[in-house]
Amino acid sequence: MIIPMKKYSFLVYHAIYRDFLENLREIGVVDVVEKQIGHVEEHSELYEKLEERKRINELSKILKSYLPEDVEPAPADTKVERDILLRSLESILEDQAELETKMQALNRELNNLSLWGDFDPQRLEELLEAGCRLDFYFCPRSSYKTEWEEQYNAIRIADNNNAIYFITLSFDGQQPEMDAEHLRWPQKSLSELKAEVTALEVRNEELNRQLKTEALNQHNTLIFQDKLLSDQFNFSKVLIGTEKAAGDKIMVLEGYVPCDREDKLKDLLNQQGIYYRAGQPQQEDKIPVLLKNNRFARLYEPITKMYSLPNYKELDLTPMMAPFFMLFFGLCLGDGGYGLLILLAATLIKPKLSKEKRFFATLGQTLGLSTVLVGILTGSFFGVALEALEWQWLKGVKHYFLTENNFGAVFGGYHPLMILALSIGAVQILFAMSIRVIKISIQLELKYALSNLAWVVLLLTSIVTFGLPALGVALAVPLTYGLYGILGLAGLIIVFYNSPGKNIFINVGSALWTSYNMASGLLGDLLSYVRLFALGLTSSILGAVFNSMAFGMTEAMPVWIRWLAVLLILLVGHGLNLALSIIGSLVHPLRLTFVEFYKNAGFEGGGKAYNPFRKSAQTN
Repeated sequence: MIIPMKKYSFLVYHAIYRDFLENLREIGVVDVVEKQIGHVEEHSELYEKLEERKRINELSKILKSYLPEDVEPAPADTKVERDILLRSLESILEDQAELETKMQALNRELNNLSLWGDFDPQRLEELLEAGCRLDFYFCPRSSYKTEWEEQYNAIRIADNNNAIYFITLSFDGQQPEMDAEHLRWPQKSLSELKAEVTALEVRNEELNRQLKTEALNQHNTLIFQDKLLSDQFNFSKVLIGTEKAAGDKIMVLEGYVPCDREDKLKDLLNQQGIYYRAGQPQQEDKIPVLLKNNRFARLYEPITKMYSLPNYKELDLTPMMAPFFMLFFGLCLGDGGYGLLILLAATLIKPKLSKEKRFFATLGQTLGLSTVLVGILTGSFFGVALEALEWQWLKGVKHYFLTENNFGAVFGGYHPLMILALSIGAVQILFAMSIRVIKISIQLELKYALSNLAWVVLLLTSIVTFGLPALGVALAVPLTYGLYGILGLAGLIIVFYNSPGKNIFINVGSALWTSYNMASGLLGDLLSYVRLFALGLTSSILGAVFNSMAFGMTEAMPVWIRWLAVLLILLVGHGLNLALSIIGSLVHPLRLTFVEFYKNAGFEGGGKAYNPFRKSAQTN
């Protein structure tokens, strides 16, 4: 359900406004209405905090990459000087970046010099002073001319990637002119460069160790500082965006408070003597949405939020959607053994998760339990069809399994799971249409929902009137005529009263168009639920295939090798099947919920999440 909200307006004297905001943030129940403040860059206070948060987030991401696995970082240091900490960490990263640049340059020089070998560049100067000039060249292999060896005393040193590296010797002090790339003299020897690279690598290791230490000691501190800055940013944004009146002496602030939390606010306002006005939100207001559901439905709120929060003026569909989603997952996965694995895994991992993430494990438990129940219903366990086993304890129950062999004849040759999937689809669609009736009645008036109500009555009455006789159930004549009367009344409302207040021709035209859309839409929506049957059947069949492969392909193997091969095929095959089936069992129920159910329920969405003005939990 959606918690009702109250809209509050506060009139505060400017001299005590900061203290009032601080106290308002302490109780943390008011979702403040944000006023337009233009671009953040126009306000230096906000811009500086935003830029500082960017610095902290960048440093936090870098330090996180240096955190050792399975080691808990030190608690946040709440008394550290933020600017000193940031400059210290940035200095280490700057040193590291500068070091890496030097290493890259030296490695390039090292690669180039390695072609010529290890020699002392000082000897080149000595040769030049003695009257022998030595020059370094390279050129493509196709451009090299052998006559250079006679003409310029060229000597090949290395062939590399279709290029020839060579030197020339001249005794007249002049550089030879040839069609080749002239290289500068090396400034250092190969051994000197290697020594420098080694020294830089040692320094780089020291910086890496220093960053690992800083990550352990300061990562949580950076997170704390980010939360602190976020609070300061939000406080400044509210302060800057506050409307002023009476010559800037009175500060005007508006916000929304959940009705079940307004006692805290009233206590504060009475203590400080703040003038305020409380009332119901207006229709045109952008009212924040806060969901409150029971423990079961709360598990499925992330699915609702994945699509969109309901707006304040409509119903929260989470409690209505949750049982269907749980059932859909079980039908799509369809195998009791797989469900048992999910149930056990979620139960074992649950105590190891943080309190905030523990509900995911609980959600996994409900989905696993649903799959186990479906597996019991259909008689499928790790791809094994239980109805085919000749175990003594199964003889009394296996004829109850919902399989084609047991119930195919009852449903005219159709698989009972397909009939079940379509029946569940019909129930959910009619349920969604009933929700739309309630929604329209609440938002507008009952008369605007009568046409939708008539469609629900028409469909339900048609199922009873024509469906039961088709199944061999005879209806009494008076009851039949009574049902015909209901059908006629529903039809009249659909044709002549689908748009209250408009003339008869518009109503008739609208009825024709609505009838066409309803007929085609309902058929398509209903057939979408066949995927529940198809996916569940597929996972069971694939499981059976892997079982057959494991035992059929290994018959000729020695016993001890055979069981090892069987185990390997079963683990890999069922593991792959389980992974793929889980993906399908999440995606397709989401599709049925977001398209078929939400559409027929008239879900609008677009709700703004309740976000109270308060301090972050880590900075309290």
